[in-house]
Amino acid sequence: MYAIVESGGKQYRVEEKAVIAVERLSAAVGDTIELDRVLLVKTDSKVHVGKPVVRGAKVVCRVLAQEKARKVVVFKYKPKDNYRRRTGHRQQYSRLLVEKILARAPRAKHEEEASEPETQAEA
Repeated sequence: MYAIVESGGKQYRVEEKAVIAVERLSAAVGDTIELDRVLLVKTDSKVHVGKPVVRGAKVVCRVLAQEKARKVVVFKYKPKDNYRRRTGHRQQYSRLLVEKILARAPRAKHEEEASEPETQAEA
């Protein structure tokens, strides 16, 4: 079983017990978070594709660490103008452990209509 989730504008393929690094989330280390932007869920027998997300599906994760990536050096240079600028950037990440993929199968339209309570007119 796996799922495709969206976090920080990027998409990730996740399985249970997998560790992923996503754009920094505002959660403390050890907290449990739910990613509810689930775009696709693949079970043993079926594939549920969202329009754009799968209703009722979520991925439960635990925050393992808040980390920074390696520094990327940006160097601007213009010849003959004595112009040089050196800056750096370190992207911040959250490392997540995927604990559970919860996917409720979407009900068919005729089942939803049948389950609605019927109203009775008063005489």
